[in-house]
Amino acid sequence: MAAIIISASRRTDIPAFYSRWFINRIREGYCTVVNPFNRRQVTRVSLLPADVDLIVFWTKNAGPLIQHLQELDAGGFKYYFQYTVNGYPSPLEPYVPPLDTAIETFSRLAAEIGPDKVIWRYDPIVISNITGFDYHLQQFEKIARSLRGKTHRVVVSIVDDYRKSAHELEKLKNQDVLIAKEVNLQEIGNLMSSLSKFAEKNEMGIFSCAETVPLESYGISPGKCIDEQYIRQVLGLDIKKLKDKSQRPACGCILSKDIGVYDTCLYGCVYCYAGTLKSGLRNRQQHAADSPALIGW
Repeated sequence: MAAIIISASRRTDIPAFYSRWFINRIREGYCTVVNPFNRRQVTRVSLLPADVDLIVFWTKNAGPLIQHLQELDAGGFKYYFQYTVNGYPSPLEPYVPPLDTAIETFSRLAAEIGPDKVIWRYDPIVISNITGFDYHLQQFEKIARSLRGKTHRVVVSIVDDYRKSAHELEKLKNQDVLIAKEVNLQEIGNLMSSLSKFAEKNEMGIFSCAETVPLESYGISPGKCIDEQYIRQVLGLDIKKLKDKSQRPACGCILSKDIGVYDTCLYGCVYCYAGTLKSGLRNRQQHAADSPALIGW
């Protein structure tokens, strides 16, 4: 069997909400994953060290997983984190840990595994009447200053329109929150130029994620969240450059196997493409930490 990269997960926050299930699956050596587009198709995914090149974690709160990292190290697993810290107001991120808590947990993780293996994500950038351009300038600079020396890489992207999030964003009007339908490209350019300078000042390389708007002129290079060059430099792994065709055309990531499930996150972020809080709470009732599958059996 060819070794694979495990994505844990673009579809939900496994470290925050399902770390016990994840470590149980590591101990058992496999999990099962339902195809989100064909629920009759179930795949058994090996989680044996010999079959896994690398694990990429995606999270807004790594706290529950930190206690299990020594077990992953002892098993010979290599991994790194894509760690989102936005600190948005509660109408946008109602159940995400407070900014000070998020920075403290991020810092603790970086101290545990090293700053090279924790990538800060300031995304998506949502322009609204409560998160305008000045807001993002101040927020990004504040977080970058707090995370200086705790990461060497930051990823940014502008929020996209997703079918799953459109209704939730529309409901924000009930809280007098108005999302910008169109953004001024000159203002976006000024923002990105400033973010690039803040990143450089705090010793971070800055990259974009699946952006169709070219940002190179502002000092932001097109990035890959699962990047074969980064993996080679940081983890010493020589991974084949096979584009993940299941991702958006603008995504440059190489191939990985996602073991998460949509509609299982419990943060309730209104801009999220992966599901709503209502669906997450409903599906959570079908979760069992000792099941091979994240949801159901």
